[in-house]
Parts: sequence; C-alpha cells; structure tokens
Amino acid sequence: MVANLARAAAVSAVAILLPFYLTHHISVTVYAAWVLILQLGAYVSYLDLGIQMGVSKFVAEYDAKGELFEAGRYASAGMRLMVLAGALGVALTVALAWQIPRLFAAMPANLFPQVRISLILVGFSLSLALVCSVYSAVFLGLQRYWAPTLITIVNRVLFAGAIIAVVHGGGNLATMALAVALVNVLTGLLQVLAWRKGASHVFVSPVFVDLHILKKVARFCSLLSISTIAMLCIAGLDVVIVGHFDYLQTAYYSIATLPTSFLLLIDSSLLSPLMPASSALSTRLSPSQMGMLLARITRYNTIALLLAGLPLVVFAFPILRLWVGSEYASHTVAYLRILVLANIVRNLCAPYATLITATGSLKSVIAAAVSEAIVNLGSSLYLAWRFGAIGVACGTVIGAFISVFVHFAISMRLTRPVISISRKRLLRAIAGPLIVCLPSLLILLRSWPATNLHLMSAISIVWVLCTLIPAYFCLNREERQNLSRLVLPFMRQYPGTIFSCR
Repeated sequence: MVANLARAAAVSAVAILLPFYLTHHISVTVYAAWVLILQLGAYVSYLDLGIQMGVSKFVAEYDAKGELFEAGRYASAGMRLMVLAGALGVALTVALAWQIPRLFAAMPANLFPQVRISLILVGFSLSLALVCSVYSAVFLGLQRYWAPTLITIVNRVLFAGAIIAVVHGGGNLATMALAVALVNVLTGLLQVLAWRKGASHVFVSPVFVDLHILKKVARFCSLLSISTIAMLCIAGLDVVIVGHFDYLQTAYYSIATLPTSFLLLIDSSLLSPLMPASSALSTRLSPSQMGMLLARITRYNTIALLLAGLPLVVFAFPILRLWVGSEYASHTVAYLRILVLANIVRNLCAPYATLITATGSLKSVIAAAVSEAIVNLGSSLYLAWRFGAIGVACGTVIGAFISVFVHFAISMRLTRPVISISRKRLLRAIAGPLIVCLPSLLILLRSWPATNLHLMSAISIVWVLCTLIPAYFCLNREERQNLSRLVLPFMRQYPGTIFSCR
C-alpha cells in the first residue's frame, strides 16, 4: 500500500509540474506535437497485453510452494512473449512515424521531420523498457514492491529533469526525445541490475522455455489482452483523435486529461488493496455476504470519487489558471469538466469489477469493457468529425454510461453465483452519496465569477463545508464513529487548528 502511494505521488508530481513548465516555455503547436509523440510512443506499452501480470501471478504461486525453478520457467516464458511484444513495438513505431503527415495533416509541416525522429527514439526505447519490465514482474511476484517502485520514481524524476533541462537549454523536439529515450534505456537497465542483485534466484532467460508453459502463460494473458485493448480504445486514443480532427485543440485537450488521470490514480490506489483481500475473503464468505461487502465498498468508492472529482468540476477554471495560465484555462475548462464527469461515471462500478476479477470471474466483466470500448471509439470518431475536440470528450461520457449499463444489465446476472446482490441495492449504494453533488450543482448554475479571487475564496469555504457535511451523513452510525476515532486524535494532536476539539 505504501509503495503504491509513493509511486502515485511521484507520477502525480511529474504530471503536475512538467506541464506547468512546458506550457509556459514552448508554443501551443510545439506542445501539441510533443504530447502526440508521447501518446503514440506509449502505444508500445499496451503491447504488454497482461504479460507482466501473468509473470507476477505464476512467480507468486510457485514461490509460495517453494518451487523457484518452476517460477523461473514461467518468468522465462513471459520473457519470450515480451521479446516478441518488443519487436512488435519497434514495427509499430516505424509504421506510425511513416504515417505522421497523414495522421496529423494540420500539424505545421516543418515539425514533421522532428516528430518522426522523436517518435522513433521514444518508441524504440519504450520497446526495450517493455522487455525489461519482466524483471520488475519477478519482484512483484515475490511481493517485493519497493524495487520496481523506486525504479518508477527514478524514471519519473529523471524524465522531468531531462525535459526541463533540454527546454531550458533551447533544445528542439528531437533533443527532448533523445533525453527521454536515454532515461527509458537507463531505467530498463536498472530493472535488470535490480534483478541480478536481489531476485536472480528466479532465473529469467528467453532461451530455456518450455512450449507447454509458454502456451499456459499465453492463455492466461489472452483475457487480460482483451481488457488491455479495450482500455486502449477507451483512454489511449482520445488525444490522437483530437490531433487528427482538431490539431489546434490538442494541447488544450491533453491538459484536461491530466487531472482526470489524477482522479483515476487516487481511485485505483484506494481499490488496489481490495484485489488480494477480496480474493481471500471469497473463499470464506457466501455470495450474499460478498454482495453486502460490494454494496459497502461501492458506497465508499462513490463518495471518494465525488470528493476527488467535484473540486475539479466546480473550480476548474481557477485551478487551471493557477496551473497552466489563463490562455490554456479558457480553452481547457470545458474539456476538463466533461472528462471528469466521464471518469466518475465509469468508475462507479470499479469495486464490482475488482471483486469479480479477484474471484477469477474475469470473463463476466469483459462484456462491459468491450462495449464501452466500441461505443467510446465509435462515438468519439463520429463526434470529432462533426464537432471537433469537444465531440471526443462527449464520446467518452457516452461510453462511460454504456459501461455502467452493461454491468447492471448483463454482468450482474452472470456473476450471481459469486456475488449475490440485487441491482436495486447496488444502485442505492451509488445513488445515496449523490446528495454530495447538490452544493456543486447550485454553484455551477449560478455561474459565479471565477476571476474574482476574494469571491472564489469565500465560495470555496462554503462549498467545502456544504459538501463534506452530506458526505459525512452518507455513512451509517458505526462508520461515522469509526471515522471519528481516526480524526479526533489528529485534531487533539494539533490543537491550534480551526478544528480544535479541546
């Protein structure tokens, strides 16, 4: 849990600080090109297709049995598959670099050569990093999380420092990409070194591979690969679609995606301990008891999503203005509000999907992911063609509602033998906390002048109080007592605060 939070903090810090610097030091068109380079390069990472998770799963199983030789055979099979994925990553990078003028016809023509070189540098280095990620998967399987976490933190810090140094020195896109490529290669080699120092008792070699084991790992990854491809369609293509249909809005749209990614990071960090815990509980609890657990966690999750997302909706403009300046804020605010809404809706059923995955019934939730991917991609393409970037954001909202609908209409019927809960009860767990939204709706309807800092401060205080009080009463009596036991000692420790309870 601590390792997850440390990684989330590092990723969030870079996601906040780097755009703040770049938007103030390079032009909008160049920043848009840089965002598209990173987005296209990141497609290499989707070629993981669940291999890293598969390696960690099998290593964990055989390590628990004390069969380290078998664990190494499965890790080696994963390495063979990942080498293939890395080769596909190189081919994909070359194909995308070749098609840059067709993909982004509105991009200034003088940027095409730099973008091509930059994409090749980033894509090739990420292909190498993809192969090296198998070594981190071994650590995850051994439940030694700090090694991959520290490497991720080093990667993020070096990534941000290298980019800022290059831009400060007047470097162009190709120089920025070279710096990123060197960081990716370095952190990939760090994974190999960490494995040699701390986990080499689980051997990893693409040479000594048993065909039967290779097929077994590939079968396990097949379902995960469907989810990975679905997530690519849901969250990985938006910026590129905007770049194709409405290039001038690419920089602004990409800024809007970053706070929404922060929202998802918070939610995933809160739910990540649920996976192993629910896997263990499912062996002891009845389906109806698992349903009761799901209802409670869904209510907590909805409250957390609203408390994290509503400030981004209500105070979107002042937050963006302080972060990236008034020009970016005025163009980005609508995208941010729509994307936050979409991600809140999509993640309302995240606890349900997590519990189902933990109990080994992944097939039952694939329908929701595939349905959302198809609707999201189709509606985003059509609406982008008709309305530009705002259409892509609206397509994301449509896909999110479809995902929730399919969970209720199809998935819940298929998973009753594992989690028994009525649709009405789960819907109440989601609908009850929505009372938290009322103060935000009233403020948005009034359209208060966000440029007035004094008024903004006063409204912020009123909003916090009017939002937290309903959230507190969304909890039952026992839950409120438990929360008080956690909060009161803190307030007594710091009696100087306005919340002093002496």
